[in-house]
Amino acid sequence: MNLLAEGISGSTIAWIVAGVILLILFVIMFNFVGLYVRALVSGARVTFMELIGMRIRNVNPTIIVNSRIQAMRAGIPVTTGEMESHVLAGGNVMRVINAMIAASKANIDLSWKTATAIDLAGRDILDAVQTSVNPKVIDVPNPVMGRSTIDAVAKNGIQLKVKARVTVRTNIQRLVGGATEETIIARVGEGIVTAIGSAADHADVLENPDHISKAVLAKGLDANTAFEILSIDIADIDVGENIGAKLQADQAESDKRRFQAEAEKRRAMAVALDQENVAKQSENRAAVVLAEAEVPRAIAEAFRSGNLGVLDYYKLKNLQADTSMRESIGQPGDGKSA
Repeated sequence: MNLLAEGISGSTIAWIVAGVILLILFVIMFNFVGLYVRALVSGARVTFMELIGMRIRNVNPTIIVNSRIQAMRAGIPVTTGEMESHVLAGGNVMRVINAMIAASKANIDLSWKTATAIDLAGRDILDAVQTSVNPKVIDVPNPVMGRSTIDAVAKNGIQLKVKARVTVRTNIQRLVGGATEETIIARVGEGIVTAIGSAADHADVLENPDHISKAVLAKGLDANTAFEILSIDIADIDVGENIGAKLQADQAESDKRRFQAEAEKRRAMAVALDQENVAKQSENRAAVVLAEAEVPRAIAEAFRSGNLGVLDYYKLKNLQADTSMRESIGQPGDGKSA
């Protein structure tokens, strides 16, 4: 009886375990039955094991199934494994499929490898395809960057303020590694400045603004960028300041200050030289006074030594008096008679 009871309880346990396993499988299959049927009916068959594997790998099966249905309906041969790999790499598989469908409708050659590479590079692949089909317009300069016009000066010194619009479309093959819109804006702005700067007169630019766009467009500014420039149109031109006259006025003011400084320098040097001459004159007068002071001593010494007599001394005094009289007569008078 004990053996029979043990046999019955063992079989019961086995049935219970089997029932639990079947219940779990039923719940799992019930969760995926909707996706399975939808994929089967749409011609994009996915097995239950693939759906379970997606859930285990933390991949949303709904996104994969919906993307596969879209791809199969559009005739794009993409396997479930490729889609899972792109999702696991951090890509947006739905956006890639939509971009490939749009490219296929527009007869644009876009492979799965290229599309996923662009998506993983951080570029908006769907927007790129849409821009390739419908070109977009870029404002130069971009008001968001804080400038409203491109300012340049013609050869006659007149400043011109220009606004331009650049029509571009995406070059899918250069999208990975190609320069962005900021490069296009910078290059077009540089070309506008060069074109205006080479103009002899600002009136020529105002009369023929298309000369700017033609000159800029001929430079091949879209090289190594993710875009192809279709046209460059000058939207507005305004006349600014007379930069040439302003620079000449500033230069004249600078020259005036320089000349004034040089004149002040020469005046200071002249004053210093005059003071030096005054000092030299004082020095010479002092030397004369010293020399005159030696004359009496020399005369006294001559008297003592017998080299000069009294008569000789009086003759010398008479000579000096005669010389002084002649000098006074030779000087111009005050116009009155003696």
